[in-house]
Amino acid sequence: MRLFWKHGYAGTGLRDLLKIMGIGEGSFYNTLKSKKQLYLACVERYEMTEGRKRAQALLSAPTASQGIRALFGVVLDCLDDPQTPSRLCMSAAMASEEVLSEPDLRQFVEDREEKFQASLAERLSQDRDKGALPATFDPQTNASIIATYVQGIWRVALVDFDRPRFERQIDVFLTGLGL
Repeated sequence: MRLFWKHGYAGTGLRDLLKIMGIGEGSFYNTLKSKKQLYLACVERYEMTEGRKRAQALLSAPTASQGIRALFGVVLDCLDDPQTPSRLCMSAAMASEEVLSEPDLRQFVEDREEKFQASLAERLSQDRDKGALPATFDPQTNASIIATYVQGIWRVALVDFDRPRFERQIDVFLTGLGL
């Protein structure tokens, strides 16, 4: 997982995988079938570890606003962690030409993004329905905007990451959305 996270799908070669796993090519194909199958399993593992932290932050807070802010906090913590293999989230890295050019991988990415946006929208809908957000608040559109912003943070952090600056931007962004 860490190798794919660091180098991405296209940047991770079979030789690198065989070396890190300590197995031969025959064992690899007999057990894992393909690089693509291993990649999908690694993305699943990533979601069970890193993705779970973000989901827990989003869902365990008393309000959607606090949950979304906590989710961004977990993202920034990941970016701050020197043990993180890449400044780019493994899920965000899936939005690459190499991955999206393969129909089954593209579908996997689309399903993941749809699930993430749906969880954001559900959280926002709950607060709107309770009256914590205005009745005119559009959970679907705002969830899409937030998901896009999360993707953007990962990309911008590749170039220049300054946590206090990101925290100010996130605060202005969410405040502007009414969160």
